[in-house]
Amino acid sequence: MNPQAPDAGALRQLATLARYGDLGAHARQIQRLGGCERPVRLEGHRLDVHAMTGEVVREITSATLPAGQLLVRCNNRRTTRCAACAETYRKDTFHLITAGLTGGKGIAPAVAHHPLVFATFTAPSFGPVHNRPGTGRCRCGRLHREGDPVLGTPLNPDRYDYRTAVLWNAHAGALWARFTTYLRQQLAARAGITRTALGQCLKVSYAKVAEYQRRGAVHFHAVIRLDGPEGAEDAPPGWATTALLTDAIRSAVRLAEAPGPVLEGRAHTFRFGEQLDIRPIRSADFTGTTNLTSSAVAAYIAKYATKGAEAATGTLDRPLRNPVTDLIGADVSDHARRMILTCWRLGGLPELEDLRLRARLPRPLLHQIPRLLRHVGRPPPGTRRPQRSPHPRTRHRCRPPASGAGHGPRPLPLALRRNGADRCRGPVQRLTTAVTRQDRRAPPCVMTNCSPWPR
Repeated sequence: MNPQAPDAGALRQLATLARYGDLGAHARQIQRLGGCERPVRLEGHRLDVHAMTGEVVREITSATLPAGQLLVRCNNRRTTRCAACAETYRKDTFHLITAGLTGGKGIAPAVAHHPLVFATFTAPSFGPVHNRPGTGRCRCGRLHREGDPVLGTPLNPDRYDYRTAVLWNAHAGALWARFTTYLRQQLAARAGITRTALGQCLKVSYAKVAEYQRRGAVHFHAVIRLDGPEGAEDAPPGWATTALLTDAIRSAVRLAEAPGPVLEGRAHTFRFGEQLDIRPIRSADFTGTTNLTSSAVAAYIAKYATKGAEAATGTLDRPLRNPVTDLIGADVSDHARRMILTCWRLGGLPELEDLRLRARLPRPLLHQIPRLLRHVGRPPPGTRRPQRSPHPRTRHRCRPPASGAGHGPRPLPLALRRNGADRCRGPVQRLTTAVTRQDRRAPPCVMTNCSPWPR
């Protein structure tokens, strides 16, 4: 059997590499990528100047580098796009959540004694779907095996409420914000104090991750913790117990609702589904069906921090610009296709212009990993994994010098372009000649926030 001949692109790349007598530098550059599948390729000139002394620390010109480019990790957190970078992100998330549960990374171990629960908030029903209930048989009468492609698809697609399902995904973030407001309100009511007084003696800290169910609806997993007014280092008052927190969460879920648009005379209002699972978190091993270990929770959150919707729903792992053409030949289910087309149609309605459904089609639909660990505090620089160097993309981002430092003009922004049909795969960033600071801080945590998780 004759071996398959390499394509023209591979031959051009081999010819480019053959021009270098010593491939050691190229091999070292590849090794620093850590297995990244879609590295970002930088071209241009960079000059690093010490912010205090004005000394030129380093000068880099892409033309002198192997293959004429500087390669940095893509740092994509999706496993379907880059498994190596996603694994790094997963490990960072695991350490961050563990620090908020048991201490470490600058957090005292006493935080493990604070009231802690792991809660799952589900989406409402938009119509019956194929599933695997506890009784064993689906409503269709069949016994579905694990991984059956029909799981999550409607029993009757013509009667499934696709419009509300799409709008639910678009409003899920607003509903979560309403829930957090009611949660503080319910905690204050059970303590017999005002919300202002509650803020002076208690702080609610939480980390959440969104997961797409097989039917394409978002639901949330959240770790919720009660702290003292100063955060993780401060113990909560004695009346703040796990039982009180659990009861407040249930009441807040019943009260929280997010107003939606009015379409064809129907006013949409969004609430969480009837299924609500709240379990205490313990530092010891599993002791039953209602208690979880801190390590198990951290691993669960980290798992979904890198899992995209495509892994659960069988849809695409990239944004769409025109579903009419982009879906031609795409390997997606009929259910996902209907969701996509419904989102596109709704995005064209003037009354839904504020939702920007077409512009951010990946988020309210099925293509992009949801917002992760919202309301997680920003830890001190380097406390997640101090042994790791700063974020590669941050190291190559041009930043202005400190005011008054006098180290040259304000640098121009980076321009990002796709490489298209030339010899390089992946995005290419063209660096302008700029002055950067050598003593910059480590990159902030990817999570943003108002209520600190570890602080």
